[in-house]
Amino acid sequence: MSNTASTKPVKMRRRFGRKHAREYLTFVAFVLPNIALIAVFIYRPLISNIYYSMLDWRLGSATAKIVGLANYVNWFTDPGSLEVIRITVIFTIATVGGSMVIGLALALALNQRIPGTAFARSAVFAPYVLSGVGVGMVWLFIFDPTYGALSGILRLLGTSGPDWYLDRNWALVMLIIVYVWKNLGYAAVIYLAGLQSVPNDLLEAAQIDGAGGSKRFFKIVLPLLSPTTFFLLVTIVLNSLQSFDLIRIMTKGGPLDGTKTLIYQVYEEAFVNGRAGYSSTVAIILFVVLLLLTVGQMRYLERRVHYS
Repeated sequence: MSNTASTKPVKMRRRFGRKHAREYLTFVAFVLPNIALIAVFIYRPLISNIYYSMLDWRLGSATAKIVGLANYVNWFTDPGSLEVIRITVIFTIATVGGSMVIGLALALALNQRIPGTAFARSAVFAPYVLSGVGVGMVWLFIFDPTYGALSGILRLLGTSGPDWYLDRNWALVMLIIVYVWKNLGYAAVIYLAGLQSVPNDLLEAAQIDGAGGSKRFFKIVLPLLSPTTFFLLVTIVLNSLQSFDLIRIMTKGGPLDGTKTLIYQVYEEAFVNGRAGYSSTVAIILFVVLLLLTVGQMRYLERRVHYS
């Protein structure tokens, strides 16, 4: 009797040991390819870029000189870097704020049960999936001071538009308008999904208690949308800081560097000025900015998110 009882735990341990071994091997089989791809296509280029940022290397040159942190010192002491940061901050705040505010307003409109909302939702989201190059070229025609559609409308109204192409401030405004137009559909669709998950019984109970539409929105709907808002804030900030195609097509960083952001400076230093080492330095600085913003958002803003 005692021998039978003593052999049962051994058999159970073997059974569970084999089961856990199979589960572990299955886990490794699924995870290992992803880890390998991440290591090859993300971490290896990142480490290589850190190394290149410490070189005085001209693009296409077979030789390079190690300069340590000299590229970083040059960037932080360059007066033009402060202007690049200023433009990047203005562009990011304006595009993120515009996309989220207008996107939420559109989501509220598209959440109504009226005929044609399905077509309207598709139309709003369509610009987001279009090529940035194509969008930029179309809007260049719209903003053209001579033949553009916007200029024609303004002439019919007896006025003229600003000099979008030659005034550095208006060029930045032009870019912000186009970026918000292209990306607000993404925010609208995500907000629409969040609005449709708001329990109707809460809204009906608040309405019975005498809460008006604005009070229901700010006291019930907006707090319940905080997870959606948090998700959008993280993703749109990252996308905005990495926006390149519209700048390249519409302004090329000009006029007078009035639309040169960090991501465009990475391109310009490498492929226009040929300073590949210095371009890698700017890329690493941009990476650190993105990392700090993401960590800061996850650490501090997530505390204000209501998941229930």
